[in-house]
Amino acid sequence: MFDVSWKKLGIAAGLSLSLIVAGCGGQDDTNNNSSEDNNADTTINVSEKVDYTITGIEPGAGISQATNKALEEYENLAGWEHEESSTVAMLTALNMAYENEEPIVIAGWTPHFKFAQYDLKYLEDPEGVYGGEEYIATIVREGLKEDMPEAYTVLERFEWDVEDMESIMLAGQEKDIADAAQEWVDENRDKVDSWIDGVESVDGASIELVLTPWDSERASTNVVRIALEEVGYDVELTPVDPPVMFQAIASGDGDASVAPWMPQTHGDFYSEYEGEFEDLGENLHGAKIGLVVPTYMDIDSIEDLEPAE
Repeated sequence: MFDVSWKKLGIAAGLSLSLIVAGCGGQDDTNNNSSEDNNADTTINVSEKVDYTITGIEPGAGISQATNKALEEYENLAGWEHEESSTVAMLTALNMAYENEEPIVIAGWTPHFKFAQYDLKYLEDPEGVYGGEEYIATIVREGLKEDMPEAYTVLERFEWDVEDMESIMLAGQEKDIADAAQEWVDENRDKVDSWIDGVESVDGASIELVLTPWDSERASTNVVRIALEEVGYDVELTPVDPPVMFQAIASGDGDASVAPWMPQTHGDFYSEYEGEFEDLGENLHGAKIGLVVPTYMDIDSIEDLEPAE
């Protein structure tokens, strides 16, 4: 299992998010006119209104690296700032802006519950900084097939859809995400059975799954944990930052991960350790990263943003 000295450096706390979108009550004509004036002003001065700032997440995330690159590639983003903090902070800022119909530009990704909770859209990316459609991959340490053939089979078969992941993430805002994952497994027996059908039971063998500490990966990894437990494994989940995740699998300190976003988000980390682990291929199609805004904002492309004065 993990060496304690670097595990302490790598582990990041799992994020528990609980954001509630306020309902809209009735408004009189005066309020409606005020809202319309607000929106008109927002569309004209959107760059100034957001203080020429992109609200981002953790500095170590692949999307954060892509956003820093966007500031270099797009001339119209001259003078803009990328405010890196945390996923929780970004979602809090999004919730506050959305409740007040104020403009905001965030670094966003799919799958994520925010697209089910809010009306959002990606800004077009003509320069291709954020890449096209992404996928999430399964990687395992070298030798896992020989050491744990049953686990290898389950991991190789694991595949699901964006809607599956987002349903768990959304439910996870009201309850522990492990409980939300169990409910999903109970309601999707045919899919889960297809991963474990014919796999021989093991008697409490230990396996360690490494993940990044975001709700999307907590959802997928908990589902895989349940599937592996159903065939008899004792599963440990270890959340770490993205570069440490690849290091762990490459060094054999961790057994497997279903969390790498490819080819853009975690591409640099993948390349650094390529050849030192086994790639079992895609487990989810249709992932995406990019700059995201509420649909009430009248812009469609990164190029619609204006340089700081």
